[in-house]
Amino acid sequence: MTTARAHYDRLLATHYTWMLGSDIHAVARDQAALLQGLGVRPVADGDSAIDLGSGPGPQTLALAHLGFSTVTAVDTSRTLLDELAVHAETAGVTGPVRTVCADLLDALPHVASPGTATAIICMGDTLTHLPSRADVRSLLDSVAYALRPGGHLVVTFRDLTGELRGDDRFLSVRSTEDQLLTCFLEYVDEDTVMVHDLLHTRSEGEWSLRVGTYPKLRLPSDWLSGEARRAGLQVQHPAADPPGLRILHANKPNR
Repeated sequence: MTTARAHYDRLLATHYTWMLGSDIHAVARDQAALLQGLGVRPVADGDSAIDLGSGPGPQTLALAHLGFSTVTAVDTSRTLLDELAVHAETAGVTGPVRTVCADLLDALPHVASPGTATAIICMGDTLTHLPSRADVRSLLDSVAYALRPGGHLVVTFRDLTGELRGDDRFLSVRSTEDQLLTCFLEYVDEDTVMVHDLLHTRSEGEWSLRVGTYPKLRLPSDWLSGEARRAGLQVQHPAADPPGLRILHANKPNR
């Protein structure tokens, strides 16, 4: 079975900014507004934030624009991290931003001392790329350990627990004059959905097709909130969800 990491390296990484609408800085402004609305901001000089599964960096740029002194972007794709560095330079925020090519499950102990991070985010449906629900639990434990008292966790994810049927399983991601991406969902069991991506690209009048498949987790929103509480985090009242995604916002209690 192809992993999410291999799928992005082979097919999606070079097209990810296009998938987001091509203007990464516009996406970053929207993400900054979302995070600010949740109260995510530095409260003292030297406050740090961590972006798990940063991709090309819209959330990393958002955190830098919000004023965090250090923003660590973690991703398994060196291609996307190199692109992020270019975007940070264009946005004039190279100072706060550092990139780390690592697996999400291994990164936190290496990029943050216990009880030091003011904000940890995992957005853009990255959480569902983890191999199992046990890995999600492990990540939440690591987040709770790394956050400072009062620190924020923000996760966005697709709730894939409701099974689509028939033609509804075909989803158009984006289409432009010379490129279109469609995905097809295949429900394997109560924990897993296989995502089949079909990327059509036109060059010199000829269309070509590349395909790839990888698994995503089906994470019920109530289950994820319960696991955040189990890890010792306080789940906040639900915020307005961005289109197609759910939000989990939690804080580490002040003790």
